[in-house]
Amino acid sequence: MTSSRGFSRYAPQMVAPTPSAEPANRSLLEIIRDLDGASTELVDRNKTIFFPGDPAERVYLIRRGAVRLSRVYESGEEITVALLRENSLFGVLSLLTGQRSDRFYHAVAFTRVEMVTAPATSVKAAIEADTSVGLRLLQGLSSRILQTETMIETLTHRDMSSRLVSFLLVLCRDFGVADELGITIDLRLSHQAIAEAIGSTRVTITRLLGDLRQSGLVQIDRKKITVLDPIALAKRFS
Repeated sequence: MTSSRGFSRYAPQMVAPTPSAEPANRSLLEIIRDLDGASTELVDRNKTIFFPGDPAERVYLIRRGAVRLSRVYESGEEITVALLRENSLFGVLSLLTGQRSDRFYHAVAFTRVEMVTAPATSVKAAIEADTSVGLRLLQGLSSRILQTETMIETLTHRDMSSRLVSFLLVLCRDFGVADELGITIDLRLSHQAIAEAIGSTRVTITRLLGDLRQSGLVQIDRKKITVLDPIALAKRFS
């Protein structure tokens, strides 16, 4: 892996505490933001947040942008296991195991990302002090698990056309904005970025997207993809 860490260009900004409310009434963002040692981090696109094997010292919540989680196998192949959107929680393995653990995934900023981060020790202390904090964290983690399961299902398709279509439909669900044309994926996606996400090549993705565009199923404008008819797209490759 050649990725460099993404924090060097931005100094962490300590988040000023806000008046506390009952944990059950606070959002996950408010809970993480108010913890001891919490800070805001900005990460440029394609920069690494953490590598596999890094100490699990902090928990992350995405405030803006998207983060790609992947695993690298012995063959050298890197497979995407989740593409996380705003308000997604990640980096919590140490809390689940009950001890400090090494990172299991490679986390990269898929877009420019703003995150609120907090020490794992502070998160654990908050859970021990108030069980409703733990419940809120589990609720946030459940969506993360669903995203992972969906991505794994996408990558089980052996046919690359079906894999691409499944990936586009996942992006429509998680990042889609409905407009007069259809559903526009609110991410600027290069062919290379899509190829890396689903284990393909840029040349193959360029060809397949061209086929979808000629079939009138997608439209691409300045790296933004609009799925013109999601139902027709899903039926064609079901």
